[in-house]
Amino acid sequence: MSSLIPRKVAAAISRQIGLEFFASMQYEAIAGWFKLEGLPRLSAHFVQQAAEERDHAHRFMKFLLDTGTLPELPAIPAPQIQFQSAVEAVDVALDHELKVTDAIKALFDLADKEGDRFTQNSLQWFIQEQLEEVSSTEELLQIVKRAGDGGLLIVEHFLANRAGAKAGG
Repeated sequence: MSSLIPRKVAAAISRQIGLEFFASMQYEAIAGWFKLEGLPRLSAHFVQQAAEERDHAHRFMKFLLDTGTLPELPAIPAPQIQFQSAVEAVDVALDHELKVTDAIKALFDLADKEGDRFTQNSLQWFIQEQLEEVSSTEELLQIVKRAGDGGLLIVEHFLANRAGAKAGG
């Protein structure tokens, strides 16, 4: 099968796969740090985020394979594992979400420049997903900042209630 998308676009998507896998590893590291800090709900939140990022990487891989392109998986750097505070940990997550968002927008622009409608169409889901990811991470950062180090159990309660509302609704 010949590739249905331009090589430049396929290479950029392969780099995006690396960003998504890195995000997953970063979220696993953040989850581990929260677990050791005695904050199980924050830990569970980031375990779930890690799973979502792996899913995003797999979606990109499936897209490449569906277009007849073998993904070129890049090396992935080690994530940050130590944090000075909960605010720093969530801020690292937000910074990476913004980086991923910028990369997806650049990928869309490249696909547009190359006249690649398959990729442009596929990226619509990711664009909407990034809006939700950035918004929810910004909200969590605001809540963690407002709670302060002494109020992180309130954040735990907030996440427990939000998880319960999602499960019940």
